[in-house]
Amino acid sequence: MEDYKRILVKVSGEALMGEEPFGTSPSGVSLVAEKIYTLHQAGKEVAIVTGGGNFFRGIQQVAKTGLARTPADQVGMLATLMNGVLLKEALTHLGCEVRMMSSLVCPTIADPYKWEKAMRHLKRGRVLLFVGGTGHPYFTTDTTAALRASEIEADIFLKATTRVDGIYDSDPRKQAGAKKYDSLSFEQVLEKKLGILDLSAVTMCMTANIPIKVFNFYEGSFLEALNSPSFGTIVTG
Repeated sequence: MEDYKRILVKVSGEALMGEEPFGTSPSGVSLVAEKIYTLHQAGKEVAIVTGGGNFFRGIQQVAKTGLARTPADQVGMLATLMNGVLLKEALTHLGCEVRMMSSLVCPTIADPYKWEKAMRHLKRGRVLLFVGGTGHPYFTTDTTAALRASEIEADIFLKATTRVDGIYDSDPRKQAGAKKYDSLSFEQVLEKKLGILDLSAVTMCMTANIPIKVFNFYEGSFLEALNSPSFGTIVTG
């Protein structure tokens, strides 16, 4: 069993919705915060990237409304700031010391992202929330997570999704006979173009040699995702 110390967790925006069809709910935000808190209490250095799809998913709005991609992605990045503020407050309420850093300049809400400060926060045991995406359009929050994982030299990238319980050879929501993989190499994910992960994020983690664990947010704790080989799908070199 690997001893993962520094963890980058990508949390789907949909996890913050709870039972609501849109936005956030107190129960959804609390559940995400509790899972992060448990991981932090286990002595892990924890950094979080949140999605914004519970409020706005830019690429879908381009297809639906004809909105240009750049402003659509900018709105999506702003959505991650809203999620970050709610999650920061929930974690602070649990007793965590939290710092939020944004790629978008919004100093009244979050500190500007700076690598040196991020590393100091982690070493001092603070939970880090990375919001605002990469600050640029055309990049998903998966890519943001892979980028930040590479920069902070994370030991593993946990992708907590609300849709599936790992990586399959086809969409299990559409194909009854879809096969789940327990493990894959980076090369296999790229060759098969397995859509659960943004391929640019996979390439970035392959370059930095950071394993990726894909699992269902609702089916267990983040510690279980770290420690159980049969939980989700692990992607490694």
